[in-house]
Amino acid sequence: MIQQIQDTSSSNYDKNIELKAFDDTKAGVKGLVDAGITQVPRIFIHPEVSGSGPSPSLEETRFVFPIIDLENINKDPIKHKEIVKKVGDASETWGFFQVINHGIPMSVLDEMLRGARGFFEQDIDVKKKYYHRDYTRRVVYNSNFDLYNPKALAVNWRDSLYSTMGPEPFNPEELPEACREIVMEYSHHVMKMGCTLLELLSESLGLKTSHLKEMECSEGLSILCNYYPSCPQPDLTIGLSKHTDNDFFTILLQDDIGGLQVLHHNHWVDVPPTPGALVINIGDLISNDKYKSVDHRALSNKIGPRISIASFFSSGPLPSSKLYGPIEELLSENNPPKYRATTLKDFYDHFSQKGLDGTSNLSHYKI
Repeated sequence: MIQQIQDTSSSNYDKNIELKAFDDTKAGVKGLVDAGITQVPRIFIHPEVSGSGPSPSLEETRFVFPIIDLENINKDPIKHKEIVKKVGDASETWGFFQVINHGIPMSVLDEMLRGARGFFEQDIDVKKKYYHRDYTRRVVYNSNFDLYNPKALAVNWRDSLYSTMGPEPFNPEELPEACREIVMEYSHHVMKMGCTLLELLSESLGLKTSHLKEMECSEGLSILCNYYPSCPQPDLTIGLSKHTDNDFFTILLQDDIGGLQVLHHNHWVDVPPTPGALVINIGDLISNDKYKSVDHRALSNKIGPRISIASFFSSGPLPSSKLYGPIEELLSENNPPKYRATTLKDFYDHFSQKGLDGTSNLSHYKI
């Protein structure tokens, strides 16, 4: 498979030919690693890590990544109030936080990671039937959703399995057998947790508990399983380019390898893998810049594979005329709307056309 990739040392190098050769293998980045490559192909060389990107990772004790304990959240009113404040503070200052004692059993988390890995590591002939770039289908396996987008900074060192679980009813038979049962079980748990988070976010914004849920922020759920193979030259490429999430919020399950970084006070800060914890981050659609939708990325690593599972809460690119904009109840003379309202379909179409080009999704909608 790798023999089809163009010789990048050639003076006749054509990026599009190399992209197509890579795509045609349907083996993803894992196929390159399985073929025994020792150098990263040219299409993967990324400016973020090859000398012209943002400042390198900085680990300082003054940056303590927020961890919020949800234990007894519905049993102790005082604890509930404290949690609401912590959620608000973390969302306003970081845009990211981790939660522990969230109610999803460790056995389910572990099995979800195993199921995702099992899908990517099965025989390529089994995976190939899911490999395509038609995102109107409910299940999509490929490498880099924006592979052919000329605005994308580089190809990411990552393969993905994307499943649109809702709002429309989902037939489990559409999922690959290797992870079918656990994806269905995990989606049930994560949807329940998502509804709890929407209540906490609503309360922390000073809104009634059901406000964000009534805005249909929990109607849609998409689950993205990410597979980051070991990389022979992690200093040249990146697992996932800098971006913000084009949803209401995201729940991320990551394994113990690490690699997720958040841009905080102009420094890349590692999000430490914490056993049993889930990472929560604010998406572009949740508030009028009161809560931060911040840039984050995933590094490549010689150690691998790294597995992560991102659950995106949004109604998705459905043909709806419903407009979403800054929450009216939070607007005032001192806090005017910073973004124009748009349909979610328009928002996702813009994101798809833009790709991972290192710029903000929201800048296009700024007033």
